[in-house]
Formats: sequence, C-alpha cells, structure tokens
Amino acid sequence: MVSQEIREALFALRDEGYRCFQAKLMPGVEDSRIIGVRMPELRKLSGRLARRQDAEEFLKELPHRYYEEDNLHGILISECRDYQRTIAWLEEFLPYVDNWATCDLLRPKSFQKNRKRLEGEIERWLCSERTYTIRFGIEMIMTHFLDEDFDPKWLHRVSLIHSEAYYVNMMLAWFHATALAKQWDAAIPYLLTPTFDRWVHNKTIQKALESYRITDEQKGFLRGLKMV
Repeated sequence: MVSQEIREALFALRDEGYRCFQAKLMPGVEDSRIIGVRMPELRKLSGRLARRQDAEEFLKELPHRYYEEDNLHGILISECRDYQRTIAWLEEFLPYVDNWATCDLLRPKSFQKNRKRLEGEIERWLCSERTYTIRFGIEMIMTHFLDEDFDPKWLHRVSLIHSEAYYVNMMLAWFHATALAKQWDAAIPYLLTPTFDRWVHNKTIQKALESYRITDEQKGFLRGLKMV
C-alpha cells in the first residue's frame, strides 16, 4: 500500500534532533506522532508522490497517524492546480488538522486564479466550530484579499470574529497587523474603537510594531493605542 511506503520513507528521513525541536513548538501534538522530518525533505517526497498513479489513495486514508503524514497531505493539496478537486480534498482534510503548523502550510495554488469562487468557501470556514478551520479561513483572506483584490468588507468580516481559542486569536492578530501594513487607511479605524477583544487588540499592535513594513511614524501612533 502507498501509505506504508510513505511511512517507511518518512522514517528513513528521520532527524531525532529536529524531532525534539518540533515537539517543543507544538505542545498540542503528542510527541509519539512526530517523526522528525525537515520540510525540504517533505517537499521532495511530495514531488515524487504526486507523480504516482496511486497518490490519491494516501489522501483518502484519514486520519493519518503521524504529524508529517498530515503535512505531506497538506503539501499535496496545496500543489494541486484543479480548484474543485482542491476544495473537495480540503473538506475531507480540514477536520483532521490539529495544529498551527499543518494549518499554515496549506497554501493552495489553485486559489490564485479562483478568488471570486473562493469567497463563499471562506465564509463557510469562518463559520466553523473547529479552531484550525477558522484559522485557515482567516489566513486565506490575508493571503488573497489584502493586495490587488483588496475589499474592505473582509476587514469588517474578520473584525466580527471573537474566539477563546488561542490559535484563532493569534491568527486574528497576524491578520490585522498585516492589514495595517498593506491597507493602513482602511485598517486603522478598527483599532481606534474597541472593536477587538483586548488581547487581540494589543497583540495586533505588538505584531505591527515588529513589522518592517510599518513606518516609524505609524508605530509611534500605534503605541498610543495600546489597551491597559
């Protein structure tokens, strides 16, 4: 079976030191699920797997046992150029995403030319009860709708999200800080009124202050907006 071959290939690439390092970054993932394979090796493996006729068998065998299998799955989805197939695979995979690293490597290439079609999917993801499905939805807005396809409606939509989940709130702060860097005039009003939860508000400012894309003058203004 292709899954057994993949698992054997992953263990052949195991780096124990890297495994220990990864485990510290993801307290929510059991150590026993982490093999310890570096991302460049995973991408090489995904390239070989994508050329196999039976690659889709691996994508159907959910849930996976190991963290790296999830990451390999995510890379394969991201590399797919067919929009409808990407969406179908995501619907099957997102319920099993259980950590920020796997979530954040999901950058489907098929979305780049299908942004209008993507809007409805994003709305569904934002309405999910799953932490990493919501996080993924926010990240897709940040990736696709803060540049040439910018629409202020997305700033408003994301401002309505209030969560007790740490990894949703971290993504909210990342999103709002990125919006300040890319669309300052549209984004700054959301910090001038008590729109966000206090933690998200202050974390947004912290992340913006760390950004090289925010000017010194803007940073000085943001410092005065911190909630105490």
